[in-house]
Amino acid sequence: MRNGLKWVVTAGMFILLVAMIILGLRWSEVKTSTNRAIFNSKMTPTILIPGSSASQNRFDGLVKELNKGVNKHSLLKVTVKETGAMTVSGKLRARDQAPYMVVAFENNHDGYANIKKQAAWFNKAILMLQKRYHFRRFQAIGHSNGGLIWTRYLEQYYQAEELQVNVLMTIGSPYNFAEKSINNKTQMLADFIKHRSSLPTDLTVYSILGTETYDDDGIVPEESVEAGKYIFQKQVAHYTQITVTGDDAQHSDLPQNDQIVQLIQQNVLPKPMGSELNRPKS
Repeated sequence: MRNGLKWVVTAGMFILLVAMIILGLRWSEVKTSTNRAIFNSKMTPTILIPGSSASQNRFDGLVKELNKGVNKHSLLKVTVKETGAMTVSGKLRARDQAPYMVVAFENNHDGYANIKKQAAWFNKAILMLQKRYHFRRFQAIGHSNGGLIWTRYLEQYYQAEELQVNVLMTIGSPYNFAEKSINNKTQMLADFIKHRSSLPTDLTVYSILGTETYDDDGIVPEESVEAGKYIFQKQVAHYTQITVTGDDAQHSDLPQNDQIVQLIQQNVLPKPMGSELNRPKS
């Protein structure tokens, strides 16, 4: 009886071991196939994060402007809930290699504590998007607090082995919140400066400053946007600050500003295949 029980236990352990090996091999095959698809992908989406109090629809007007002409691209929208669950709307058109992907948050409130949470939620969202759509390279745009979320993400979560960001454009991002003096650093700015060495050194950054009253854009002080230089200068490959004035230079209007639309077209979006800028240099 004891021998029979021993045989049953041994057989059961053997069957379990074989099952684990088979499942492990299948998982490895799926993982390898996914990694190969990501590595070989030609897709380079432009991923946008809105600011506080803004929804996944924040960039509808901007995308409409960018889609004028012949180079029209898909728009996907993700909203991350506080539980980590995500809702995805929109559809990726077949063979669209440069879609727009907006990631917003159910909890879209202001404040450094929330920006930390939003960066963690965003990390889960971008990994979900990568797994679903198999891309490695991407461009980044953040309006207002969206630029702060990008900065936190790049310093704390970004892994160059898994993803490759080409360019980041922040639009009216208050790196020192409402402070007008760099001598009064907020905890957020101090942390950004402290961890700046974690930023990708091959990154190109454009910081857009809107001026409605010559010292702010109606909400964000000019000095707060300029504080970004203490984070990015001499750390990333290129850092450029650009000032936008005139019509639609007020903070909430900046994503629809004609000058900013042109700057995005010229400096952020991937150029169509076959264009002069995509041809190898002789």
